[in-house]
Amino acid sequence: MPEKILIIDDDVETLRLVGMMLQKQGFEILVASNGLQGIEMAHDVHPNLIVLDVMMPDMDGFEVTRRIRSQAETLTIPILMFTAKNQVDDKVIGFEAGVDDYLTKPIHPAELVAHVKSLLARSRARGTDLPEERGYTLAILSPRGGVGASTVALNLAISYYQREKVDVIAAELRPGHGTWAAELGFPDPQGLNNLLHTSPLEISPHKVENELTRTTFGPRLLLASPHIKDMALANSVLQFEAIVRSLSQMAALVVLDLGAIILPGYERILGLCEEAMVLTEPFPTAIQMTQTYIEDLRAIGFGKTKLLSLAVVNRVRADMQLSIAQVQDQLGITVAQAIPPAPELAFNASRRMVPISQVQTDGLVTQQFNRLAEVLASRIVKK
Repeated sequence: MPEKILIIDDDVETLRLVGMMLQKQGFEILVASNGLQGIEMAHDVHPNLIVLDVMMPDMDGFEVTRRIRSQAETLTIPILMFTAKNQVDDKVIGFEAGVDDYLTKPIHPAELVAHVKSLLARSRARGTDLPEERGYTLAILSPRGGVGASTVALNLAISYYQREKVDVIAAELRPGHGTWAAELGFPDPQGLNNLLHTSPLEISPHKVENELTRTTFGPRLLLASPHIKDMALANSVLQFEAIVRSLSQMAALVVLDLGAIILPGYERILGLCEEAMVLTEPFPTAIQMTQTYIEDLRAIGFGKTKLLSLAVVNRVRADMQLSIAQVQDQLGITVAQAIPPAPELAFNASRRMVPISQVQTDGLVTQQFNRLAEVLASRIVKK
């Protein structure tokens, strides 16, 4: 069966010429003369590739791309943007919207065919790259920063790996907010950045594996940059989705450090997770914020069709704080584990550049992470 190519362009002559070029190569050609019609056809027909003009009267190609990429049914269709514009800014906008390749009119037939065949080949390869079995994906998040999501995500991943002896990957999905590299002594982390600068169609388990950092304590890490300029990459929603989809095929457990969520498409990222673990502190204001946070998570299915869990982090020693029973009563969720304060341990971990659970492997903090890993393991077995 010939592969289907949808051409979206308001110029009748372009539709005819491009259609003829590709038809001669044995492709089945579909045409749409405006953006809205193209979006509808992409959804109904699901072509193997879309050739799209940027300059159209009702809806430009950038918006068409964004809408195609926002729908699960059309998310992975390769898009070749075909335009008369040659400015770098326009190409950047196109790639950020989700375009996979870019050609400038007028184009030589051989060049067009070469780009089309390359995109189709990459798409076919990506479709066979993923094994069927998925690992368990856990998101660690908190209603505000500074609660300790990064510490919990990293050390829980370590405890689970050491307990279960299976592949575990921990990923910092916080561009411009990375902390693990500095804490563990890895120089200038670019793993997450490199993937976020990649077309979503090109992100595969193999490509993600090449960006992971191996450690002596077990889990492989996807490290985020700490540089402020990289915060803008938080808008790369399609890349984040492709990364998480790939990670889920690469390990028995994937722990995502989302922290105080900064990702514009966080609902779609969480939609790929089996469980969301919310971290809170035993203080009235923190509990109030957590209550609102949990309500928002319930609205997108957590606590219903997906697991919602809760852990309490005591970052500082305090004489006055809520008990675990009070936290559970106010939030209506059982606390999976409470992590005790350990400022001296944290200081020693920072000085030695090792995870806090590896400073005293038989200490109280490590025991609590091990118990949390045990609870997590019991849920995964029941999955």
